[in-house]
Amino acid sequence: MLHIKSFTFNPFQENTYLLYDEKGNGTLIDPGCFDLAERKELLDFVTEKKIRITQLLNTHCHIDHVLGNAWAKKTFGVELLIHKEEAAVLKAVEVYAPNYGFVGYETSEAEGFLTEGEEIKIGDEVLKIIFVPGHAPGHVVFYHKTSHQCIAGDTLFRGSIGRTDLPGGDHDLLLSKIKSELFTLPEETVIYPGHGPETTIAFEKTHNPFVGKNARS
Repeated sequence: MLHIKSFTFNPFQENTYLLYDEKGNGTLIDPGCFDLAERKELLDFVTEKKIRITQLLNTHCHIDHVLGNAWAKKTFGVELLIHKEEAAVLKAVEVYAPNYGFVGYETSEAEGFLTEGEEIKIGDEVLKIIFVPGHAPGHVVFYHKTSHQCIAGDTLFRGSIGRTDLPGGDHDLLLSKIKSELFTLPEETVIYPGHGPETTIAFEKTHNPFVGKNARS
């Protein structure tokens, strides 16, 4: 069984996800923890549940999703995996982080790359890597077929979609990829977004004003 624990961190109210199985194997996705209190909250949970974090993944590399990358790598002794198209996006964070007030931001580099269609394992649990660019050029999501759960980053939100006005954004591409990659998942699939509450594919197909059945043309 796959457990999903969410934390909401930093001024952007970013959702960080910790996925772990019954044996305590864990994968950390998009660590947005920046201050000491946020990092303690995450570490306390990991310690309490006796989770062994063995992987660090980024859905994409905008600042709010990577603030805790360097800390997590050191704390848990893990390597960072991202899509290759996000390498430049991650590198850019060190340039603009001070402009957002994140003085003391530690840079991080990926040790490996995520590839569309490949799988990530958490013990015996399997996540499929799905490529959904548009919000960011190398944005990926992680789908757990057994439980119909998806860590979707900033692709699809409850009643909204990821913004596409940042460098590397492409509005039409994001809409297309949501329809071809996410809306083809089972309707009961739970979407865990990068910000805000959970939603489902069924709800977004019906109600989302950007990509739902009554979407604005």
